[in-house]
Amino acid sequence: MPPNSNEPTNPLLFHCLMPRLLAACLLACLISTPFAAERYEPRDWGIAFGLRSAQIPYLGTGERVYDAIPLFYYDDDKFLFLDGLEGGLRLWRAERWNLEALARYRFFDIPAEQQNRIRGNALDVGARIRYRLAPDWNIDAELLNDQETRYHANLGLGYRWRNAWLDLRPWARLRYKDASFNDHYYGLDRTTAGAAFDLQFGAEARLHLVSNFYLLGRLDFTVLDGKTAGFETIESPVQRNYYLGVAFFKRHDSDTRGRLASTPYLRLSHGWATPSSLGEIITFSDEPDPYNNRMTSLFYGHPIADRLFGAPISVYLTAGAVWHHASSVQANIGEYVMAIKGYWHFDHAVRWRLGVAEGLSYTPNITYIEQQEMDKNDYRGSKLMDYLDFTADLNLGDLFDRPDWGHWWAGVGIHHRSGIYESSSAFGRIKGGSNYKTLYLQYHW
Repeated sequence: MPPNSNEPTNPLLFHCLMPRLLAACLLACLISTPFAAERYEPRDWGIAFGLRSAQIPYLGTGERVYDAIPLFYYDDDKFLFLDGLEGGLRLWRAERWNLEALARYRFFDIPAEQQNRIRGNALDVGARIRYRLAPDWNIDAELLNDQETRYHANLGLGYRWRNAWLDLRPWARLRYKDASFNDHYYGLDRTTAGAAFDLQFGAEARLHLVSNFYLLGRLDFTVLDGKTAGFETIESPVQRNYYLGVAFFKRHDSDTRGRLASTPYLRLSHGWATPSSLGEIITFSDEPDPYNNRMTSLFYGHPIADRLFGAPISVYLTAGAVWHHASSVQANIGEYVMAIKGYWHFDHAVRWRLGVAEGLSYTPNITYIEQQEMDKNDYRGSKLMDYLDFTADLNLGDLFDRPDWGHWWAGVGIHHRSGIYESSSAFGRIKGGSNYKTLYLQYHW
């Protein structure tokens, strides 16, 4: 059976990592978006949501476990890239070489009923050197460690093949695991067999259906070495994982990067907690929080597309910091968010928009309003949660007949964190979360 806990012995390292990654992403977006210049579409962007099916390698734990997972994609061809379960910053590049800071999410696959208590998933961080053999071939050398400095290194080969309807990306990696990594994640701290190698290979495919709509599939295998496969904890030397989902992507049948009319923005919001559900808020039947817990947030929006499915829906990569104010039942708490957001534009007398964002939210401490949900359902809270943002706003220049105010928008919104109904180990197998009703001002330039 897996170990009873996976709390990091160095929590400061892990808790500092998310805000620093967010700050780095914001800086990369700002650098790539001059204040007074023409703006162009990124090389790639997308968002997917689907189901991951993973074979559990451990003895006596069941055959497979399933996860609902959102995936995010972005590449500005300069600094920042997001690629499903990994992302990073390009620190240096030459004609064929890239040096990148890299973060990759890794699953610890155990039975679903144990995943609220045992948190084995990890965000590995490190560096990657990429050499481009040819336009569609690359070799990677990576050095990564988890939040407790257990190391592993990868030597990989990747290829990309595409036509008008299919984008296929096969890959293979030889992975070296140091003794602490191998003994913990495969020996479950019961066996001390030391360092080892394994082989990982697979492919990701994007199937173009219509306009920006795709099917996304992924298949990968991990083949353990004989020594690790012989651990008393291991049932199968081969682990097979699948992912199938739906996605919105920039169309892959063209490498053109069109000029963007959408402009970047800053949004300042203030919100009030409510113990009510998302459905109750939308139907105006919500209740106030008796302790008046409040939050203030600042978000930056980076434009990536002007239209979605041919409709006037502008798409943004957005990131923000949230400050949950101290109250009689909680101390000050920070929260950090990254998401992809779409605004559907309407023009009837005044310009107005409806917005929806899907993303990830991380907080080093659980807020009071969210902890009440956890206690009610006997859950262990999760610091990483799924994030949703619903907004409606009006253009102030049109509303007050002031053309010089045309860059300003005012609106209302819902700030939502949840665990997607116990469907994801990434969010702690939790049902419930927290909701805040917000008012905001948003400035575009």
